[in-house]
Amino acid sequence: MAGRTKHTLPDDVILDLESRLAGTLKPIQPSSDIVQRLRERIRFPSPEEIQMRLGDWRKMILVFGGVMSGLLLIITIARAFFHLVGKRHI
Repeated sequence: MAGRTKHTLPDDVILDLESRLAGTLKPIQPSSDIVQRLRERIRFPSPEEIQMRLGDWRKMILVFGGVMSGLLLIITIARAFFHLVGKRHI
């Protein structure tokens, strides 16, 4: 089986390719209508709303506990899987 040969492109081919790409990938300015619609869709909550959400600490503890339990389950399953696969290769 023959070894792989390394192909190098001449510098002029690379420069030509770069100039073509630079001509096709020019930045554009979005219309003000699109920007305005995006600003309306992206809404930042008021400070009162943020305070109300953070004040619900029981819900936050449940969410945090659920996330941690899920991560622990995923790690346990991954460790068991790698343990079983590792014994077959010995």
